[in-house]
Amino acid sequence: MRPLLALAVVAAFALPQAATAQSTAADWKMADEIVAAIQAPRIPARDIRVQGAADGRTDARPAIMAAIDRASRAGGGRVVLGPGVWFSKGPIHLKSRIDLHLEKGATLLFSPEPAHYLPVVKTRWEGTEVMSYSPLLYAAGVEDVAITGEGVIDGNAKSGFHAWHRLAEPDFRRLRKMGFDGVPLRRRVFGPGTHLRPPIIQFMGARRVKLEGYTVRNSPFWVNHLVYVDHAVVRGIRVESMFPNNDGVDVDSSSHVLIETSVFRTGDDSVVVKSGRDLDGRTVGRPSTHVVVRNNDMGGEDGIALGSEMSGGIRHVFFTDNVLRKGLSAIRFKANLDRGGTVEHVRVRNFTVEDFGTLFWFQLDYPSELGGNFPSTYRDIVFEDFKVQNVGVVFDGHAPAAAPLKGVLIKDVAIASAKTNFVLENVQDLRLDNLTIGGQRYDGRLSAVSAPAPATR
Repeated sequence: MRPLLALAVVAAFALPQAATAQSTAADWKMADEIVAAIQAPRIPARDIRVQGAADGRTDARPAIMAAIDRASRAGGGRVVLGPGVWFSKGPIHLKSRIDLHLEKGATLLFSPEPAHYLPVVKTRWEGTEVMSYSPLLYAAGVEDVAITGEGVIDGNAKSGFHAWHRLAEPDFRRLRKMGFDGVPLRRRVFGPGTHLRPPIIQFMGARRVKLEGYTVRNSPFWVNHLVYVDHAVVRGIRVESMFPNNDGVDVDSSSHVLIETSVFRTGDDSVVVKSGRDLDGRTVGRPSTHVVVRNNDMGGEDGIALGSEMSGGIRHVFFTDNVLRKGLSAIRFKANLDRGGTVEHVRVRNFTVEDFGTLFWFQLDYPSELGGNFPSTYRDIVFEDFKVQNVGVVFDGHAPAAAPLKGVLIKDVAIASAKTNFVLENVQDLRLDNLTIGGQRYDGRLSAVSAPAPATR
């Protein structure tokens, strides 16, 4: 085992306060400009109500798709599901200029049979493009699309997809190897006999998207997945889905995205930003940029996350005024040696954090699964104005020696209680400016190049 580094002494120094304040003001002006620049979908003010039995047993999918087709032929409009349980024996595929609107009291309940989600479609599964089972609500190559209303989208607690969590490893390892080796998409077909769970909602190559007001339950996999999306607003939704890998929102190689005033009770990250895995992600080469996440209530296993699929890069991401309830890690940034990619200019402020195992967790040195040597770079990251009740570890940072974690500032963060303060490995110039832990203030810079020992005061 490598020698352990105990951080018993923190050197004091004078931080450049004026420069930091000026930079922060400019940053948050950029965040406001991002929100102002997001384009809303342009959907005609025309309602087409779905006709049929909303009894939870009769297959309503033909009626829903017929209403979508009718609205599309007319140039677009709002397809309305009234109160009742609309059972869909297969996926709903949206088209351009369509708003699927679930009125209060409406539930869109999906079939539990995986075979109903064939034939395969082009999707992205944990950062690698693949032909696989259709997402339950799917929109590909569209513009001006929305899902709105106070109703419920239910992936079905009895879905056969849920059991695939235990069966998927041979398939996802094979897919990852294909992506790493550059196998053409036409040969990455994962249909019958494979076990890659689809997300409940996925937009794949879309422009001007609005997701607003609805509740989602029982997703087979990721919940709201935005892939190659430009200009999207996620507002006032509620995610109540505790199955494995149930991220609330995945922003994946997308730009100009706002996520606000939503509630997340999820089996994985509440909100996570990604941009593709390994060679496949680097080849696609679409970063996630210009993302703002504000005024949300997050109760996921992890609060917010970046990666680990971030090979296309992530930059200009802003998190502000969010509440994080309870879980394993409040903020988790991830990568491994197969990834490559750069994450930079990330700003996180005005958080209320209740009870987490780790407050700031940078795990950038996950072992390579496929023999790669492409260290990821995380830099220019600021955390400021946090009020924290209780954490196990304040800052747990690990990076490869070839690409140490650099340029992280923790400023004006008050933590009532922590068991361990710092665990550092290949971290350079971690800057502390008015970090208080249990009433004790820390100001200074920390660096570590060897494996760490947990250190309390």
